[in-house]
Amino acid sequence: MQRPIKNIITIIIAAFCLVGCNNGLSLQRYFVEHQNSKNFLSQDVPLSMLNIDESTLTSEQKEAYHSVERLNFLGYKKDSTQVDVFNSELAKVKSILKDKKYNELIDFNYNGAKVSVKYIGSDEDADEVVIFGSSKEMGFGIVRVLGNDMSPEKMITLGQLFDTSNVDTSQFNNVMNFFK
Repeated sequence: MQRPIKNIITIIIAAFCLVGCNNGLSLQRYFVEHQNSKNFLSQDVPLSMLNIDESTLTSEQKEAYHSVERLNFLGYKKDSTQVDVFNSELAKVKSILKDKKYNELIDFNYNGAKVSVKYIGSDEDADEVVIFGSSKEMGFGIVRVLGNDMSPEKMITLGQLFDTSNVDTSQFNNVMNFFK
């Protein structure tokens, strides 16, 4: 009598585990699955690699700088012979970013590319900011900005910091050359 009860309990626990597992594609999973694939470039950049002199920062700039831990980049370079593959990969990323956990921040066009900025979290405390840009001629790129206690105001402050400081952009040469 105890054996069937143990089997039933085991089956119930297994069923809960299987139902609780999300088999949907997440952005993190997409990054991992494609980081070494053909026509893709993956690069992780800790903010410390940008060589920003913190002694020159205001307290607001320091807070914004320390709210970001690292940047993850994944780019797909369009190959004119594999248009179907490009369209398929682009559709996968767009599908992932349609998930309601991503809050829309802004959409705009920049040099012929469509750019979308989204975030996960609340307006005061974002856990992840995603910048997605795509161009029919070049391909697409995704930047995941990961950190703690990020907010749109801090991201604006950080963007202004990059514009006004002498940031070592050599860390991004691979990314810039990838799309050429």
